[in-house]
Amino acid sequence: MRVKTNSLLFAHSRWDVVPALAGVAHFAFVLFLFFAFKRLSWWALIPLGLVYSVSISWNVNGVSHNFLHNRFFRSAILNRIYSILESVTCGFSQVLYEDIHRRHHMGNADLPDEKGKTIDPLSIYKHGHDGHPENPWTYVFISFFRDDPREAFDSISRRNKSEARWGIVEIAIFVAFFTTLGVLNWRFILYFLPFWYLGHCLSYLNGYYLHFGGNPDVPMAWGVSSYHRLYNWLWFNNGYHAEHHYRPRLHWTQMKDLHREIGPQQEAVGVRVIRPPHALGFLDPDLPSRDEAGVATKAVAAMPAE
Repeated sequence: MRVKTNSLLFAHSRWDVVPALAGVAHFAFVLFLFFAFKRLSWWALIPLGLVYSVSISWNVNGVSHNFLHNRFFRSAILNRIYSILESVTCGFSQVLYEDIHRRHHMGNADLPDEKGKTIDPLSIYKHGHDGHPENPWTYVFISFFRDDPREAFDSISRRNKSEARWGIVEIAIFVAFFTTLGVLNWRFILYFLPFWYLGHCLSYLNGYYLHFGGNPDVPMAWGVSSYHRLYNWLWFNNGYHAEHHYRPRLHWTQMKDLHREIGPQQEAVGVRVIRPPHALGFLDPDLPSRDEAGVATKAVAAMPAE
């Protein structure tokens, strides 16, 4: 069941004002970094750059993620403007990201077929071996260079050529935006790019532990959950990831209720739950080895999807 509201502005819940404003604040932080660059010392710029890196993962997995699944606004124009804002802020097209994420939910971190292909382009098993997840180091630091915007563009074009063109528009806008910043201050771009790259690596780190130890064969156990309170408060319930993959169209404000509803079933099929936030999943005291995680994906009989 999807949330509906009688708000004239918000499509699903007035609570969406919080992630919506968070995305605007993230864009404002990018502008702050640029205008403060000449005035701040490296002792301030380096930690601020690290904050931006973390904020990319926070935005991609919290704000942008929820926006893609349930558009914040009733107005198609406002949703388009917000998509462009997010594209500039995070440095990649939200339209293309939505297609990649759509295929992520179609495959649900699936294992490679006999040709080594996965439906899910983000699957942690895609570049692994013998049914085991890929090494987290390569997944985190190399996945950025594996992204193929053309593949996403072609995928969208087959369904909606107009939407695919919007993906190109978003790419052009964020390239023009950062090119302008580079023309105005090339030293800022040299400072900014490493933190931008690191931010996407942190997003892949988060994504790795969202599925490490999950079971691609069991719909209820496709994702790995973390019920860390502060993490879910800041990341807009991204920790309820097994629940999200089980009902991906459910609004982020309803994840706790869903967990209470299906908790006994989750326990019965062995849904993996970690104690720390997903980005710190490697610190979980019960973390399995990669070999154990791979074997675990075949250990539970499949349940029918809801």
